[in-house]
Amino acid sequence: MDKHILIEIVTQKMPFGKYKDKLICDLPEHYLVWFNRQGFPPGKLGMWMQTMYEIRLNGLTYLIDGIKKSI
Repeated sequence: MDKHILIEIVTQKMPFGKYKDKLICDLPEHYLVWFNRQGFPPGKLGMWMQTMYEIRLNGLTYLIDGIKKSI
């Protein structure tokens, strides 16, 4: 896992929708599940959201917890 991607996940905000301005790492799980079914947006945003989905799915939130505390 690229540490730079994890840093972006904890610092970048959702640019649109119901959760606009919420950090990518703080998006609700049901929202990420919905995007997984419908398709993630293109580009970096989609990659961040898909990565966050995989982190939650596999119980790896500890990977971002430490980074969140250090920022």
